Amino acid sequence: MLNYKKWAVAFSPALIIFFLWGSARTTATHMATTPCTLCHVATEVTSANAAVLVASQEKLCGGCHAQAILLSHPSGFSPKRPLAKEYPLDWKGDLTCSSCHHVHGVQTGLMRTQLAGAAFCLACHDKAFFEKMPDQGISLTGAGHLDARNAPPNLNLDPFSLQCMGCHDEQADTNQVGIDSQGLMRHKSSSINHPIGRSYQAATSYGGYRPIDQLPKAVVLPDGKIGCISCHVGYSKEHGGLVVPKGQSELCLICHDL
Repeated sequence: MLNYKKWAVAFSPALIIFFLWGSARTTATHMATTPCTLCHVATEVTSANAAVLVASQEKLCGGCHAQAILLSHPSGFSPKRPLAKEYPLDWKGDLTCSSCHHVHGVQTGLMRTQLAGAAFCLACHDKAFFEKMPDQGISLTGAGHLDARNAPPNLNLDPFSLQCMGCHDEQADTNQVGIDSQGLMRHKSSSINHPIGRSYQAATSYGGYRPIDQLPKAVVLPDGKIGCISCHVGYSKEHGGLVVPKGQSELCLICHDL
């Protein structure tokens, strides 16, 4: 097995997850140069009409931060538990991007509070929520977004998989995974082996694969490559959860047209 932890340390300081903007301090108001009509219905935005947007916040924010929306804490839903006043819901009672972020802020990460990591998560969730997870929530409590970091040029691994391997390397226990010298993802707890870091489009040229445009949206191909998040949900309370709620064969048949 290859030791990807040393690469993850070098190219992804927090290893697993970062808040999208948390690594740098902004000097100007976020979106200060963006036309108001890109997001707001009103041509002259006031406190009374600011909440009336041309689309959902997830769609609007995803215009610039597509990966963050795709691989982040769920939003665009009504939470079952009451949230602290620091995290406001929108007019529909939904948790949105601006529940955690000041969309027109200047502070680090545009965050509404100075809490970070597990302390930030516990502002809304109780400890029992994370204790039920196989990894005790370690993979989620670093921040609210999986952040694609630049992969080393000599590795053909997509940046999200590189982060995953920061913890899942050959030093992991028998319930973990590793990548061998051939680029095969080997799940040590079973006999499942699968290439990652390979172009899906190139694979389709050999036949036996479904066209990319026929794949479910849940199947993510970062940079067009097959990676960890092609089969596993990137941000979920079920660590390592599959993109399909069924068994192994159904997962394979998402891509393989046998």
